[in-house]
Amino acid sequence: MLSVATWNINSARLRLPIIEKYLKAEAPDVLCLQEIKCESHLFPAEALAEMGYEHQAISGQKGYHGVATVSRVPIREISRHDWQDNGEARHVGVEVVGKDMLIENVYVPAGGDIPDREKNVKFGQKLDFLGRMTKWADKVDKPTLIVGDFNIAPLESDVWSHKQLLKVVSHTPIEVETLQRFKDAHGWVDIGREHIRDPERYYSWWSYRSPDWRKNDRGRRLDHMWASPELAAQAKAHRLLEEARSWEKPSDHIPLVTEFDI
Repeated sequence: MLSVATWNINSARLRLPIIEKYLKAEAPDVLCLQEIKCESHLFPAEALAEMGYEHQAISGQKGYHGVATVSRVPIREISRHDWQDNGEARHVGVEVVGKDMLIENVYVPAGGDIPDREKNVKFGQKLDFLGRMTKWADKVDKPTLIVGDFNIAPLESDVWSHKQLLKVVSHTPIEVETLQRFKDAHGWVDIGREHIRDPERYYSWWSYRSPDWRKNDRGRRLDHMWASPELAAQAKAHRLLEEARSWEKPSDHIPLVTEFDI
């Protein structure tokens, strides 16, 4: 078995205590982090290596964005795609050594507040980012797992109120349609929804603005784990750790993990 986790950590250095707490409790083989918010040389690599995660692929950036994949099993970095087309650190791809599996770790731009590319440059950048990802996906020819913060909740049941969020960035029809084109480009299988079936409640993010996130429960499923069809067939379990949203100094996202029979 091989377990792979993904988590938008919202600052790896600030959240190091809860990263360590998660690794001690869940011990996934591979952990993909997004929004590490530090340059590569400032990532807490040594602390994680001491916990057994000595295999690392880090693409950092000062103060913003950044992704890192850390592993207890050997991995080899194979790619860093600039799907944002401006040099931002939003992707790193690795090969699991000795396994027929690639893991792509991605942080899709949030897209600002106005769902109109004419009025909001960031929204246009988000759609273009997904367009470049789609062109890449059309050429994927190996068993691949793509994970991370997609910043889109595609299904009605992926948000606390479909009706109220239809015009809110992350759940607008144009974003959902754009993400669907990416999905169709490789025939990706949404592992989360294979194991937690629509319309069952499934959220991975709750805003810091909510004073009582659990009571109000205004969540969205922004984080995803999608796999090539042949790899998805080997996914035997999938779960999320909702309690992590209540840990001390939490991220606004929670970790997801999938176990593969590989």
